[in-house]
Amino acid sequence: MITQGDGLPRIAGKILGLLLIETGPFSFREIAERLEVSRGSVSTNTRLLESLSIIDRVSKKGERGDFFQYSQDPYARLLQEASLRMEKSITILKNTRSALPESWDQSQSRLLGLEQFYSDYLKSISTLITQLQNK
Repeated sequence: MITQGDGLPRIAGKILGLLLIETGPFSFREIAERLEVSRGSVSTNTRLLESLSIIDRVSKKGERGDFFQYSQDPYARLLQEASLRMEKSITILKNTRSALPESWDQSQSRLLGLEQFYSDYLKSISTLITQLQNK
């Protein structure tokens, strides 16, 4: 329910829940059977969770195929991804401001305000990443 509230598919949340609660790693087949969903859905959603650095794709000695487990340090990794998005947003805002005429002072002001918000947000994320990595 939490991941769905964050805009992710419900199945992604179910996979995450399984990997949080039970000791893995789990194969595609095992995840599909445990959650009673299709392997295609597992494939799509494990790729999504993997791209968010929440889960890791691993191998098992003597086993074929891919296995998935909860990441060792997903929180700092999630925040690092958010930081990259914030940095890109700041760059876009700066470029947009410079492309607008200076006479558009209200637009310039709103863009600068959003840029400052992202900059402050980025600073707070950086602080939290440092705290998480020092635990």
